Amino acid sequence: MSGPTTAGALLDGRVALVTGATRGLGRSIADALAEAGATVIVSSRKADACEEVAAGITAATGVKAYPLPLHVGDWDAIEPAVDGVVERHGRIDVLVNNAGIAPLVPSAMDVTEALFDKTIDVNLKGPYRLMAVAGAHMFRAGRGSIINISSIGAERPSPPEATYAASKNGLNALTRAFAQEYAPHVRVNCVMPGAFATDMANEWDDEFIGLVTNRLPSGRLGDPRELAGMVVHLASDVAGYTTGALIPVDGGRTAVY
Repeated sequence: MSGPTTAGALLDGRVALVTGATRGLGRSIADALAEAGATVIVSSRKADACEEVAAGITAATGVKAYPLPLHVGDWDAIEPAVDGVVERHGRIDVLVNNAGIAPLVPSAMDVTEALFDKTIDVNLKGPYRLMAVAGAHMFRAGRGSIINISSIGAERPSPPEATYAASKNGLNALTRAFAQEYAPHVRVNCVMPGAFATDMANEWDDEFIGLVTNRLPSGRLGDPRELAGMVVHLASDVAGYTTGALIPVDGGRTAVY
């Protein structure tokens, strides 16, 4: 068995598909994977955003990135999309299930069936199908890494985010199930982010940020690059003995009662 690759070439030659990659944490993850040498497939619902981000990654890193418009809530679109990646690039080594929606509602009675179904479709059903299809390709190839982006809300849910939290808790369960399904060739892990300074946080005022960071051991919001670094680690051979893990990257939030 070969040892871990060097730090400067962690993901050279790898092909990584990142969903929800055009903004927020997904964009930071796509950037970091490219900086580590991976060919990145930039995926989201909007074709123009995928093309713009892929071109930006290529210009910034010198590593080719490619757009892939895909609505992860569309079950039937997933298999041809993944198969297309393998046909074009010859392989798929890394899948990052990052795409998701996080609706907040005043009360349980305000959740419509349509909103409930949409949340499950995007946050749980889509990642399930992506893991099944991409994982099968990886298993046949004899290697691969899947990283799911969940949330600390899966373990610390609040009433306004109940549907979102339930979908992410389901993603945690799928992580452990798929870690067994495609073992030993495919590793499947889950990162549970806390509060990060993404473009969404630009809309938060100081008072709200204070509430979010109150009692956090870190005392601050996370830098998206700090989460992206964990994803790169899990995607690489350096993390070869890590699978089925649920890893909070939350400034210590889940350590506080």
